[in-house]
Amino acid sequence: MKKQEIKKYSTYIILIAAGLLLGWFLFDNSHQPATNETKVAEESKATIWTCSMHPHIRQDHPGDCPICGMDLIPLNQLNSDSTVIDPAAIHFTAEAAQLANVMTSVVSSKKPVKEVRLYGKIQADERKLQSQTAHIPGRVEKLLVNFTGEQVRKGQPLAEIYSPEVVTAEQELLEAARVKDIQPEIYQASRERLLQWKIPEEQINTIEQTGKVRTTFPIVANTSGIVTARRVNNGDHIAQGTVLYDIADLSSVWAMFDAYESDLPFLNEGDQISFTVKALPGIQYSGRIDFIDPVIDPSTRVAKVRLEVKNANGKLKPEMFITGTLEADLKQYNNNLVIPRSAVLWTGKRSIVYVKIPGTDEPAFKMREIITGPSLGNSYVVLSGLEEGEEIVTNGTFNVDAAAQLEGKPSMMNPVGGSTSIQHDHGGVKKESIKDETDQNASDHSGHGDLSVQESPGNNNKLTKLSFKVSGNCDMCKDRIEAAAKSINGVIDATWDGSSKMLKVTFDEKYSGIDQIQKAIAHAGHDTEKYKADNKTYESLPGCCKYRG
Repeated sequence: MKKQEIKKYSTYIILIAAGLLLGWFLFDNSHQPATNETKVAEESKATIWTCSMHPHIRQDHPGDCPICGMDLIPLNQLNSDSTVIDPAAIHFTAEAAQLANVMTSVVSSKKPVKEVRLYGKIQADERKLQSQTAHIPGRVEKLLVNFTGEQVRKGQPLAEIYSPEVVTAEQELLEAARVKDIQPEIYQASRERLLQWKIPEEQINTIEQTGKVRTTFPIVANTSGIVTARRVNNGDHIAQGTVLYDIADLSSVWAMFDAYESDLPFLNEGDQISFTVKALPGIQYSGRIDFIDPVIDPSTRVAKVRLEVKNANGKLKPEMFITGTLEADLKQYNNNLVIPRSAVLWTGKRSIVYVKIPGTDEPAFKMREIITGPSLGNSYVVLSGLEEGEEIVTNGTFNVDAAAQLEGKPSMMNPVGGSTSIQHDHGGVKKESIKDETDQNASDHSGHGDLSVQESPGNNNKLTKLSFKVSGNCDMCKDRIEAAAKSINGVIDATWDGSSKMLKVTFDEKYSGIDQIQKAIAHAGHDTEKYKADNKTYESLPGCCKYRG
């Protein structure tokens, strides 16, 4: 009996042990996959997946793009401790940043040098212009210089004049010479009369010695130079003081540049300007500013800047078009930071950059508002908002801002973030849409080639983008048209295309309208679709800017 009970209990113990062992194998193996699946699900939820070709696609799990079918790539990931680095920051994977062509650089201080580009033309030195006049009345017997452009030398005979009055004065001199011992006063008065007509003293002595009256008298050049105008013809009767020729000495000339109001703070007398002449490629000229016009022309809105340039070989000719460059050293900004122009996004009064957040495994950027100083051409001086050593986006800035807008993060047009998104569901995909504006202000511009109205989030201002035709020809026209448009309060940007003759302008309707912009451009001398420049302003434009047939 005892043996049977022991055997019975032993069988129970063996069955229980076998059951426990079997359960351990079964439940332990099934638990591991469940943990892995949970981990994958948590990792999928910790990542936002997007399409490299359609960045507005957003999913919380991997898969294919519902538009193009491409594999989705991770966009925003959590860091290693599963906490968000900065909720206002926009996060990229290395692959996404590369696809968006995002590049960064470290902010540093540099010597601020502003490049000012000026346009103008060669003019004759006004101090070396000479009017050749007739010193005696009479008739032009012979012109010895017959055409405009002829080179003359000082003292060279230019014309011969027959003068009855001078002939009479010569006869009186001969009569007075016979009685000069008795009446010396009459003799001296006769000589003095001929001298006042600029008859050379040698000729007067010859008349006395020979006793013969000379009927024609030469007019000689008072200066050397080029004849720029011939005022008389053979046989003309002229009075004393009549202008016969205009003569210009072109051994030195003036380079006259047009400087806009925005350029004048960077120009000073004594600054050196290098310039090239369109007609003489490959030759570089330079000179120092010796005069800046104190008054701005009300028609062209420019002030004249003048250089004196030597022209011994005569290659520089009046009315030649020139392009000058001046490098202005902004010493007052020597301790400020300088950043590339491509790093800055403009929203009218605000300028922003995207700063890279340090210490992250993958690129993360945050918007920051800065205050900029003067433009240096391809860069800006920074007055505040950045520190030396910080890293900012210098290429692909707009792509970073677009990604921030799509995710509802603080961005260029939405500084607070979150309020611009209108969610549109495509099976878990979130897409941001833009609200259409169909108010009366938009319909007022229906006649223009291109129009869009965007409402700035967080305020009541509306930015309007439109394009219209503006007549013009060259780079000088482009600068003048864009400057005229930007002079209107509320205009954020204006770009004129010389090939299509279309001006694209972005402005705030709260401060300005299309009529104001077109009037300003017409006032500067360029016809628009609605307004025509007055003839006086148009005629004052340089020759290369004349667009009317």
